[in-house]
Amino acid sequence: MTTLSPSSRVWIYASNKPFTEADVPAIRMQIKEFAQQWVSHNRQLRADADVLHNRFVVLMVDESQADASGCSIDKSVAFLKGLQAEYGVDLFNRMIFSYQDAAGQVYSVDRDTFARLYATEQINDDTLVFDPLVATKQDLDQAFVKKLSQSWHKRMI
Repeated sequence: MTTLSPSSRVWIYASNKPFTEADVPAIRMQIKEFAQQWVSHNRQLRADADVLHNRFVVLMVDESQADASGCSIDKSVAFLKGLQAEYGVDLFNRMIFSYQDAAGQVYSVDRDTFARLYATEQINDDTLVFDPLVATKQDLDQAFVKKLSQSWHKRMI
């Protein structure tokens, strides 16, 4: 993904649970193959994909040569729905909150659990959270992981 422009458009799908270490190479291969074949109005998209932290599926398109259209986005959603069915995860629940503990372990929980963890001080304003709403590669590189106090997550607890 490092060869795409910093302004490349990004979609991040957070899994409700981690993919197994054994499954990640196959998932990575599937999503990279999808990205290589992804087209918009019969134009090849300059795209890439990856799995981060065994739970985030990232699709990225450099739209400087061709925009991702509604139809091409629909194709990506259909592909991801197939992936989620195959691996028994939920990639479309936007109320999954992912955070990293002090030991570096990543967790994904629902909003109520996240709020309870904050209320009981199991997580705090310095806890690192993942922002699946970043829009560009530059944002992914610089702002995907941030302190809870600096994230929209803070408004949700």
